[in-house]
Amino acid sequence: MTKRVTLALAGAAALALLPTGLAAAEPAGDPPAQAPDAGVRATASHYAQAAQLDRALDDDQTAGSYLDAKTGKLVVTVTSETAADTVRARGVRAERVERSGAQLARAMDALRARASIPGTSWGVDPRRNQVVAEADATLSRAELSRLRKAAADQGGAVRVTRVPGAFRQEVLGGDAIYGGGVRCSAAFNVARGGTRYFLTAGHCAETSGTWSASSGGPAIGQGEDYSYPGDDYALVRYTDGSSPSGSVNLYDGGSQDITSAADAVVGQSLQKSGSTTQVTSGEVTATDVTVNYGNGNIIEGLVRTRACSAGGDSGGAHFSGSTALGIHSGSSGCLGTYGSALHQPVAEALADYGVDVY
Repeated sequence: MTKRVTLALAGAAALALLPTGLAAAEPAGDPPAQAPDAGVRATASHYAQAAQLDRALDDDQTAGSYLDAKTGKLVVTVTSETAADTVRARGVRAERVERSGAQLARAMDALRARASIPGTSWGVDPRRNQVVAEADATLSRAELSRLRKAAADQGGAVRVTRVPGAFRQEVLGGDAIYGGGVRCSAAFNVARGGTRYFLTAGHCAETSGTWSASSGGPAIGQGEDYSYPGDDYALVRYTDGSSPSGSVNLYDGGSQDITSAADAVVGQSLQKSGSTTQVTSGEVTATDVTVNYGNGNIIEGLVRTRACSAGGDSGGAHFSGSTALGIHSGSSGCLGTYGSALHQPVAEALADYGVDVY
């Protein structure tokens, strides 16, 4: 178990593991006149094509993929005709762009070196072929100027926007699990062989090794491992003999069975289930996101979405249909019905722990 930074945190979620979800924020200094698009419904084919082409092309050949809002089809960005031919051979639309993934990665490295300021995040939006950096309301004028200067020096590769509120990892909420004096959310039920576990946020697992379904109640799970900061996920083994379903709570008397997992694609829609805001939906807007929560808590490789949530949804489930996508990490709050929430890709946690959703 990796040593991590302490937080007084958490969120809450489903114990029979009807997971909860993330919290959200508002994207941008120039808020849209109306609520943004909800995104395109991703299919198993979209996930498979995006993953296959990500493996087939290196960072010099592509800057990522997205789902087109008008056609609903996958688009892969490319920097050469050779790469375009590879994409078209798989029946996918190729789009020539100015900047490669490697160039955008260098722009993010520059931000990390020169403007890693608490209250900021940045990630790749392949539709813009840019890194989109967000600055929350806590940045001083001097800090914002420093971020904008670092961005301007990247030759148009970085766009800076403002978000209201402050990036943080939410507390409370969800069908609670309790441990170490905090209340957190559970995400997805998973299994390895015949052993059942649940996933939650790494910043929750740092506070306690034992979890209960009620405050002061009997233990139902024991923490096995967590990764935080850097990542934000954890594995808890059921110790009460239960065999809970693999469903997500829809808060309408029903639930959504989870049968697979994938990495989210920019432009797709997803849902978030959490006890505070219950079920909300939104569009995926960026991948490979780094966020600086302050106090040394820097998380990398996250996904940014517009799904709305609030304090208390921390640690829960982000999904699309029966596909698990992520575990809530944090946000800067929520404006109206949309936000700028961040989730930890669930596929990374599944691979790390050798477990599967069911």
